[in-house]
Amino acid sequence: MIPTAFPPREEIARLTARALLEIKAVHFNAATPFTLASGLPSPTYIDCRKLISYPRIRSALMDFLTVTVLRDAGFEAFDNIAGGETAGIPFAAFVAERLALPMTYVRKKPKGYGRNARIEGAMTEGQRVLLVEDLTTDGGSKLSFVDAIRETGASCAHTAVIFYYGIFPETTRRLADHGVALHHLCTWWDVLAEARAQGSFDAATLTEVEAFLNDPRAWQAARAAK
Repeated sequence: MIPTAFPPREEIARLTARALLEIKAVHFNAATPFTLASGLPSPTYIDCRKLISYPRIRSALMDFLTVTVLRDAGFEAFDNIAGGETAGIPFAAFVAERLALPMTYVRKKPKGYGRNARIEGAMTEGQRVLLVEDLTTDGGSKLSFVDAIRETGASCAHTAVIFYYGIFPETTRRLADHGVALHHLCTWWDVLAEARAQGSFDAATLTEVEAFLNDPRAWQAARAAK
């Protein structure tokens, strides 16, 4: 069913942050930083995949993502909803169900046998495709998925995510340069504010997390050098 309630963006951000904290998808550790895929350290880590195991929260956030896209992009803006392998696949399915649209998914690389396909499902030339993912950091991984979609003759000018880091200024510019608009529910700043409001972590940890969010590259460089 297509959601018809459009909560204010600030309320969507707050409730999404609260939900992520509630299911312990948010991890802060300043003493022993996490290592990101880039090899750089970070005092923050988020696991949006956990959402699929919490049906009430999952349903609310998928309603939020759907109405965010409808409000930002338009009610008749898409013909196909594509999920990025692998984390984006379930969320694309939930959004496609709400919008009553076909769903497809995009592989990170060609299959390597058979049709050697990157697109699974039915995607046709001229379709307007929304790319759905769980999160984005600097937007880099989205570009490969967008290119694979465009190679079919379809268009892809929008991507929607549950969580956007919101600390790397080049992200939206990189996507915009590729002709893609980003839609999201909340950022690290929203999570930090809600974590403070709830007292979810000790004050020292939250202070260190804020230092990282204010200048992540400098924070990483200082610790990577140790």
